[in-house]
Amino acid sequence: MDNARFGDLIGQGCRALGVTVGEDVPGRLHRLMGELLKWNAKVNLTAITAEEEVVEKHFLDSLAVLPEVEGAGSVLDVGAGAGFPGLPLKMARPSLAVTVVDAVGKKVGYVKAVVAVAGLGLTGTKAVHTRAEGKPEAEGLPRADRVIARAFMDLPDWLDLAPAYLAEGGHVVAMLGKALSEDELKAQAEKRGLKLVSARAYRLPFSGAERQVAAFAK
Repeated sequence: MDNARFGDLIGQGCRALGVTVGEDVPGRLHRLMGELLKWNAKVNLTAITAEEEVVEKHFLDSLAVLPEVEGAGSVLDVGAGAGFPGLPLKMARPSLAVTVVDAVGKKVGYVKAVVAVAGLGLTGTKAVHTRAEGKPEAEGLPRADRVIARAFMDLPDWLDLAPAYLAEGGHVVAMLGKALSEDELKAQAEKRGLKLVSARAYRLPFSGAERQVAAFAK
């Protein structure tokens, strides 16, 4: 896919999702897709390899949660795999201090390699190879303003784990598939001494796949 076609898809997708990114972001995302697919040919990073699907299901799905990270200074992306949503969020909001963590060494190795690629705009992003078990100091993980995961584990398990990594006043963000009712989200939060801050359902712009993002606070 050439750069112009890629840029058109990112632009269409962002407009449909109601998010904005700088003019330089699509070009850098296009380069990131090239790195992802090149590495994926040798190391299994993602089952999604069709370029249009990478655009929608990795990049646009990551950028869809920009409203939930606006105003934050730091993001911890747990179970990030090949760096989603952390890397696209960093590209779109360069001031964010982003840490991505995964238990699979080859995926963390890939993320470290692309962070070092000049011109991608990922300088300062940290990638940590560990299993997040709720002990940030022992694991070498920071506490963050937004602790986020995309389909990493079921919501109850995520709400049990994630608050251990929150900075004061921060939010746990859950990227979900099919939407849960607000009552269910509130009930899951209250069981853990949390409160539901926001819940938003949306669809991916090309496939129409259902998504939901919910934010919680202590």
